[in-house]
Amino acid sequence: PILASAHASSCIRLWSIQGNLMKELLPFSEHPSGPLTALCTDIFTKILLAGSKKGHIICWNMASFLEDSQNSKNEIKEEICWRAHATEVVDLFIEEEKNVVVTASIDGSVRLWHAMTGYYFGYFGQARKFELSDTSRLILPSDVNDFPAIIKEETKHTEKKKVKYPLMLDRDK
Repeated sequence: PILASAHASSCIRLWSIQGNLMKELLPFSEHPSGPLTALCTDIFTKILLAGSKKGHIICWNMASFLEDSQNSKNEIKEEICWRAHATEVVDLFIEEEKNVVVTASIDGSVRLWHAMTGYYFGYFGQARKFELSDTSRLILPSDVNDFPAIIKEETKHTEKKKVKYPLMLDRDK
């Protein structure tokens, strides 16, 4: 078993059942996701989804890491990030049989998305039926204008180097 905790720093921490920190995850995308407000996994805990205060959904693939968490080569890969709502995501879950993510926001909307691509299917209460088989139509909700960002495997976090720039007066310069 693994425990996951989401934090205001956009960090997810994975813990062993004994309370030992196993891994820290930071989202890698063009847009900062903000504080994380919701977490969920699929039934087999291969996919981890996080919702943020700024309305983003971030999806990680944890399958290889969970097979052997001691092997440093088995990384958790961020696969996709998309803006699901204009405001805070308060809950989300994945429905594996239909490959759908359901998100809820403080704005009162509940929306459906394709789990692997972030394509928008619609919202609960709409007049038309959900068409879950057609992921070719790239549409967005009216309050969101960012398309899903698929994260490439070769993309890696860059380590922040601590560099000191002391404020010193150099009269020669």
